[in-house]
Amino acid sequence: MKGIVAVVGRPNVGKSTFFNRIAGSRVSIVDDTPGVTRDRIYFETDWNGREIIMIDTGGIEPVSDNLILKQMRLQAEMAIASADVIIFMTEIHTGVTADDRDIATMLKKSKKPVVLAVNKVDGVGDVPPEFYEFYELGMGDPIALSAVHGSGTGDLLDEVVKLLPPDDGETVENDHIKVAVIGKPNAGKSSLINRIAGEERVIVSDIPGTTRDAVDTRVENQKGKYVFIDTAGIRRNAKIEDKIEKYSVIRAKAAVERADVCLILADANEGITAQDERIAGISHNAGKASIIVVNKWDTIEKDNSTFNEFKKDVYEALSYMTYAPLQFISAKTGQRVDKLFDLINKVHEQASTRISTGMLNDVLNDATARVQPPTDKGRRLKIYYMTQISIKPPTFVIFCNNAELFHFSYQRYIENCLRTTFGFEGTPIKLIIRQRGENDAM
Repeated sequence: MKGIVAVVGRPNVGKSTFFNRIAGSRVSIVDDTPGVTRDRIYFETDWNGREIIMIDTGGIEPVSDNLILKQMRLQAEMAIASADVIIFMTEIHTGVTADDRDIATMLKKSKKPVVLAVNKVDGVGDVPPEFYEFYELGMGDPIALSAVHGSGTGDLLDEVVKLLPPDDGETVENDHIKVAVIGKPNAGKSSLINRIAGEERVIVSDIPGTTRDAVDTRVENQKGKYVFIDTAGIRRNAKIEDKIEKYSVIRAKAAVERADVCLILADANEGITAQDERIAGISHNAGKASIIVVNKWDTIEKDNSTFNEFKKDVYEALSYMTYAPLQFISAKTGQRVDKLFDLINKVHEQASTRISTGMLNDVLNDATARVQPPTDKGRRLKIYYMTQISIKPPTFVIFCNNAELFHFSYQRYIENCLRTTFGFEGTPIKLIIRQRGENDAM
């Protein structure tokens, strides 16, 4: 069983820097702006053979009227509740603050094992005298740490592993469907995940761009096992002035890369905008199975033609994604949210489909008999055979005599024939054209 370790502390003490050092990559956004890490961020690692799930949290502001800071505290409290061991991060330069004392009191009430880390002890040799004032927090022996340089990291993790519950050897199989929820800021991504998870896993606010990091939420129900990845809202590049927002767009694209299925969330009140088209293109270009989800459908005044007109507008705007199913929901009321699971399962299955070479060539022969391959200046395209080489997305190699003659329009025709026969609903199809001479066609 993997041990769960939460890293908590007030803002800007270096939690994310420490987290990134353990992870070996920029898993959390790091910036000098307090409160940059707003949601819980998960990362799986191991130390001396013990598997650990590390949770980075937004800095705790014990007393604040600010909505975001209040919810950041809630996130940290939820991380503490789910953790086996807590790393309480402080920092040497400010000494023990009133907020540190309040957080220490909160952690004592949790009854969880706590390891106290004093960060930013960047010098060599003996620790400075002010290090010893951290004993007053009553959290046991503090460990001197430099998250920037890495010193003290091993000692800290050794202590964490000592406090973890015994490993009973139980492991979670990697059989979850990974679902990235992408869309413009304030389209309702976090609200949807909270509705699905049944708890406030990610911060929900009317402030666009609230979710800055990609956050994983595991869900298991009668439909299957899933990991939902909530991503930062993707803005147009021209509007991304804050460098933190720039990091977030990169993170959202990375979340799409590691997903099996993408839910492309659009706001019913705005329709499909140019930015929605760009966001959908990220999923399409990455070859991901996709579902177009129109949120806030409960806020739209409807008549007998509203649904069909909206559907028509969606597929006109996203003409390159007519393969993607469309679902109208309300994350706020829960309307039709449960139907997403069946769609997720279906498009994931379709993206994982393998077709035998024999069946593929039966379809290919029928297609070329009904619509002759194109010609140019007396030369005719000859298609020899087709075979599938991979899934997610289904990828096919077609061997022909002249790749230049295999025009895009005829490729689209072959793709449509494959979809008509085999379905492939919700997934892009990739065709790779290979040129061969007459004598080595087979």
